Amino acid sequence: MSLNSTAQSLVALAEGGNEGGGHASLSPFVTGGGALIALLLLLWIVTRFNRDR
Repeated sequence: MSLNSTAQSLVALAEGGNEGGGHASLSPFVTGGGALIALLLLLWIVTRFNRDR
């Protein structure tokens, strides 16, 4: 497989994803909010264990 044919197949693969992908009920705001809450919870847990500072 040459570099040119590999690049053409990757471009075709990238252009095929115009439908949006993902699940219809998966909201980016809910996903981002859940990730933010999880990270804040982890930050709170780490700061509770690090009481020597």
